[in-house]
Amino acid sequence: MRLLLDTHVVLWVMRDADELGAQARELIAQADVVYVSAASLWEVAIKSALGKLPIDPVRLQQQLTLAGFESLSVTWSHAAAVHSLPHHHRDPFDRLLIAQAMTEPLHLLTRDAALQAYTPLVKLLPA
Repeated sequence: MRLLLDTHVVLWVMRDADELGAQARELIAQADVVYVSAASLWEVAIKSALGKLPIDPVRLQQQLTLAGFESLSVTWSHAAAVHSLPHHHRDPFDRLLIAQAMTEPLHLLTRDAALQAYTPLVKLLPA
């Protein structure tokens, strides 16, 4: 299985948070490859600059590389795919992650139940 991590899942993995849970840990460990989107780093950078997240995005990037995650660039195809998505969700970062998951295809690991309305590629973590 090829996984794409939602931004909150990335942050939980990197701090080994309890919110991650055993199911997510197992999915990540068993995945053939685990991707982190450039959109997630962009989201973290914006929220960090606004003072909403106490995270250095450059350090996060370094730690993701050391942890063995693969970078997923945002392509023109990903960006264009956002246009055809129904408006189940308004967050632009989540919409881009959904477009990436559907375009590649990848399974998107998230706790955001609203994203399930887009595709069965969404792997929902229990709350």
